[in-house]
Amino acid sequence: MKNALHLMAGIFILTVFASCGSNKDLQERAPAQFNEVYYTYTSEGIQLNIPVAAIQDDRVSLKAVYFHGMKSDLKKSEEKPNQYVANFRLGSEDMVMHEDPKKEYGNKPPQKPEKSPFTIEEDEAILVFSQNDKTRYYKLTGIVEKE
Repeated sequence: MKNALHLMAGIFILTVFASCGSNKDLQERAPAQFNEVYYTYTSEGIQLNIPVAAIQDDRVSLKAVYFHGMKSDLKKSEEKPNQYVANFRLGSEDMVMHEDPKKEYGNKPPQKPEKSPFTIEEDEAILVFSQNDKTRYYKLTGIVEKE
């Protein structure tokens, strides 16, 4: 009886700690004010553009995004200071194939698929951001393709 009680207490404690670490909830409120989010096809893959109208840089940091079955880090655009960009490599058509492996140096492989922690549609993305040193998630919707 005593062993069963210890076993049940151990299982309960493990369950509590495991649920704390995997508690991923979508945020209802946007971490910033976004303009129209869009993507374009480039020679290397997909470029997702997230224009930001207003953000509290001291409290919120945009980290990564899940889109079309892949994950990519977000970087501030060099041309547009209020825009974040994520690049997803689909593979280049101009790959060098040669019997000498040294000649193939520089070929970039396609990006590996990475499952989103949430179910999303084709015109949606999951934004990963940190706020007050906690990782949070927000669903971007209505993403359009531009040429």
